[in-house]
Amino acid sequence: MLADYHIHTIYSDDSDYPMEAVVTDAIAMGLQEICFTDHVDYGIKRDRDDPRGVEYRSGGAGEPEQIALANVDYPRYAAEIKALREKYRGQIAIRMGLEFGIQTHTIPEYEKLFARYPFDFIILSVHQVEDKEFWTWDFQRGRSQEEYVGRYYEELFALVRQFHDYSVLGHLDLIARYDPAGPYPFKKLRPVLTEILKTVIADGKGIEVNTSCHRYGLGDMTPARDILRLYRELGGTIVTIGSDSHKKEHLGAYIREAKEELKGLGFEQYCTYERMEPIYHRL
Repeated sequence: MLADYHIHTIYSDDSDYPMEAVVTDAIAMGLQEICFTDHVDYGIKRDRDDPRGVEYRSGGAGEPEQIALANVDYPRYAAEIKALREKYRGQIAIRMGLEFGIQTHTIPEYEKLFARYPFDFIILSVHQVEDKEFWTWDFQRGRSQEEYVGRYYEELFALVRQFHDYSVLGHLDLIARYDPAGPYPFKKLRPVLTEILKTVIADGKGIEVNTSCHRYGLGDMTPARDILRLYRELGGTIVTIGSDSHKKEHLGAYIREAKEELKGLGFEQYCTYERMEPIYHRL
């Protein structure tokens, strides 16, 4: 089984990859299953039908003049996935997911959204805290490394205790990708990571291996191997693998390598999902 469980398309404001092109590309490269997981980031983005309207950014090379800084167009998203499932039935399995960029103060909006559609899979990610982005350094600015790393995991711990409508934690140590100070000592993080992972496991949830670590030039896996080892030691078994693709060259990248890494870390299985239930496959 070869599956990619973290894929962005034109329904995310940071991708112009048409959904059907993803499907045909996935079939051509031998993927047997894919899950669409486009971005929803309440707090910094609004839904397209929000009465307050949405903000726009200027398009770059090859993009439209203006691009809406908005969440997924949910009715069109669900309808296109349904149509593609019918069109490509027997060639590839297509699952409907979303990537929830949650913050504690936005939990109610995600609970309402989750109740509206028959999702197969939900990634819980932390892309910003206090409505401040990591990739722009707004969140880290004015804080010491200990402060911003600590605050990131504090928010994640609060989320897994309060929010339950998800499948796996996405790129669990995302803050490391945007840390100008370099790797933060695992031994300092082990206590809070232990509590986070115990909560995730007790709730019947899992974590993902995000293969974008290769294209970002990181020196470790995402999440780091130490975190994956800790998760396994604590009894965690639910692991998905996703490329976090936004364009054709990302799709399916390093999925096979991630499976081998997981085997080397002592895992025997990984998961796909259907209607929010994990399905186990041997690595």
